[in-house]
Amino acid sequence: MSAPSTAKESFDDFYSEVKEIEKRDSVLTPKQQIDRLLRPGSTYFNLNPFEVLQVEPDSSLDEIKKKYRRLSILVHPDKNIDDSERAQQAFEIVNRSWKTLENDDTRKKCLDIYQEAKERTDHMIEQKRKKLKKESRLAEGIPEDDPAKYKHAIYVMTMKLFADMERKRQHLETRDMEERKRKREAEIEQEEQMSLEKEWAKNFEESRQNRVDSWKTFQSGGSKEKKKKKIMGFKPPKPKPESR
Repeated sequence: MSAPSTAKESFDDFYSEVKEIEKRDSVLTPKQQIDRLLRPGSTYFNLNPFEVLQVEPDSSLDEIKKKYRRLSILVHPDKNIDDSERAQQAFEIVNRSWKTLENDDTRKKCLDIYQEAKERTDHMIEQKRKKLKKESRLAEGIPEDDPAKYKHAIYVMTMKLFADMERKRQHLETRDMEERKRKREAEIEQEEQMSLEKEWAKNFEESRQNRVDSWKTFQSGGSKEKKKKKIMGFKPPKPKPESR
């Protein structure tokens, strides 16, 4: 009986392992990966490059690169001709995440966010335990005592921090854009004012010259008129009568 029992246990273990592999591989089918990367709320989910590439934050760069290559092949538009438009979007998301983690500086920033999320989660757990202890319910435990739920809590906090960071970036970008717009409007207003002043000065100079010319013409015409009046108004003296 022992031999058949051992054989059955070996088969069960093998069967369980096969099912786990099938389960894992099913998540990596092209359609499911494209759906995962473009699901509702993906704008914020995809801010986390670890989430996009489905790697742990402490994974080595070689491990991340292998996962990136596998995913990029799965979602490549050439491999998904029937859904090439969505595949292209998914491919760009995967590629962007790899570029982020490939760079030492940006990968460090992402790791810093993950570390902060872990510290905040640990602090939250500590506060929960203090509350239970105060209420003499410490023995009940908390959900995060389960490793899977603890990991999920860190995941949720990580996503929140990435989202907060993105909102701050958008806010700064909007403020910077508005500032540039304000400066440009001020420059345009100044340019228009200078143009008006230049035009006014030009018109004033032209009108000044016209006024001078008009005055000269007036003066010239007035002098001739006066001379004419003098000539026309001249009367010779009357002859005196002869005295006898």
